[in-house]
Amino acid sequence: MTSLSLQRRHPVRVLLVFLAAVVVVAVFGSLFSISAGDEYSGLRQPSWAPPSWLFGPVWTVLYGLIALSGWLAWRGNARRRELTLYGANLVLNAFWTPLFFGLGWFWPAFAEIVLLWLTVVALVVVFWRHSRVAALLLVPYLAWVSFAGALNFSIATLN
Repeated sequence: MTSLSLQRRHPVRVLLVFLAAVVVVAVFGSLFSISAGDEYSGLRQPSWAPPSWLFGPVWTVLYGLIALSGWLAWRGNARRRELTLYGANLVLNAFWTPLFFGLGWFWPAFAEIVLLWLTVVALVVVFWRHSRVAALLLVPYLAWVSFAGALNFSIATLN
């Protein structure tokens, strides 16, 4: 029995792997965002900028959707290259916070979030072929990254 067929017989274990991957991304980002609320409040922001307390709950929900989406795509027989794109998206997601908050590099963070946005769009497209639900679960993530990109651009311009 191949390892792939064994994994297919234990989908809950694989779901735990997807959940663990997003937890690693969340923890990595949180290491650079311990004082993010104070830093964020100290920046010149556009009038439409959300309060800092909103980011934690939003990302908690989004990370759950991202994990479930990846797992559903895997269950729908997503190929290795599509799951590699998923992994690349998580890496891009993880590195935005250190760029923006850890280093205060607003313009490189903006360039990075554009790449992140492109990978989310690509994931929606490729996951659609394997699981429409997996693709649709990424739509709130796409909306939030779009909003975050506009906010990043505005903060970079104002500061």
